[in-house]
Amino acid sequence: MAQQKKLQSRVCEILEIDRPIVLAGMGGASSPALAAAVSNAGGLGVLGAAACGPRQLREWIRQTREMTDKPFGVDTLLPASVRRANYDDREGPTPADLLPERQAFAEEFMRKEGIDPLEARSRQRGPDDDEPALFTKEFFEAQMEVIIQERVPVYASGLGNPGPWMSELRANGTKVMAVVGAVRHAIQVKSSGLDIIVAQGHDGGGHNSPVGTMALIPQVVDAVGDTPVLGAGGISDGRGVAAALMLGAEGVWVGSAFLASEEANIFDFQKQAIVDATEEGTSVSRTVTGKPARIIRSKWTEHWLREDVEPLPMPYQGMISGPVMAAANRDGRGDINPGFAGQGIGMIKAVRPAKEIFDELVFGAEQALAGTTNLLG
Repeated sequence: MAQQKKLQSRVCEILEIDRPIVLAGMGGASSPALAAAVSNAGGLGVLGAAACGPRQLREWIRQTREMTDKPFGVDTLLPASVRRANYDDREGPTPADLLPERQAFAEEFMRKEGIDPLEARSRQRGPDDDEPALFTKEFFEAQMEVIIQERVPVYASGLGNPGPWMSELRANGTKVMAVVGAVRHAIQVKSSGLDIIVAQGHDGGGHNSPVGTMALIPQVVDAVGDTPVLGAGGISDGRGVAAALMLGAEGVWVGSAFLASEEANIFDFQKQAIVDATEEGTSVSRTVTGKPARIIRSKWTEHWLREDVEPLPMPYQGMISGPVMAAANRDGRGDINPGFAGQGIGMIKAVRPAKEIFDELVFGAEQALAGTTNLLG
């Protein structure tokens, strides 16, 4: 009997990993313990550092290096991702004008839910008082300075084009990826000369695309020529990995499946919310970050819909939601902050070690791909 072939692709050579499975850089959840566990298992662990101030980001990078001698990556957002419209010539209130009203709306929600507001306006600052305000151009630039100084093995842009930093990243030998949700964005980032493009469809958790995963992956593959593509969005088991590869991807970017890992840096009540959820348990909402993001439905998301209040754009919405999410976390309120997750969470049935999840993804994909030969006469 012929020996079953192993799951490998060009992505393994580029990233110097054993299997083409990459941990999605989920903000906060993909911390050093989880990233190191995925790298040690044979994939690429990626730190979800979108909300990390420069000091914390440097600490996370160094902690990860202590936990693995394998390659790992860092995922952040970029200044171009926060397109601040010029409101000077527009009629009506600006987001800054509406901010106090929306903050009062959020504080009233907390009172109705019986949770005490924290030092609510603190989220207008960075994680440390002497650092740039969260999700501002200055904040993103400070993050990139740390990434370049620390010479990380792999950098992934979760939103935006890494083009302005390519020369410095290349000088460090850093491999560069970008997450896209449309063909036009894939073409834009390809022109920057990066190594890998992540095509994340509408099924995915967090910021994603209006285009479904099954439709997006092959169109991005066709558009970017010889640049390898990772498929993403709703991939929670080996069959999903195999499906992405059959659509032309050369690897996968997996997030929600690892949220229910022992190493994931989220609260136990959030892990349980994922285990308990069904395929219908998520919705796309702007109520947390100001950008459309897939999140597990909650009282917070439903409150904005019920009251017909429009969320503000990034970064203003984070100033509104931040105190609410922090208070909910403090009080263990999974009904208010269950977290971001993709539509594949209906397949997640238990909290397990990251290596077990990784190995099952690999085995399931190899079995599924081997089984496709039985479909041909």
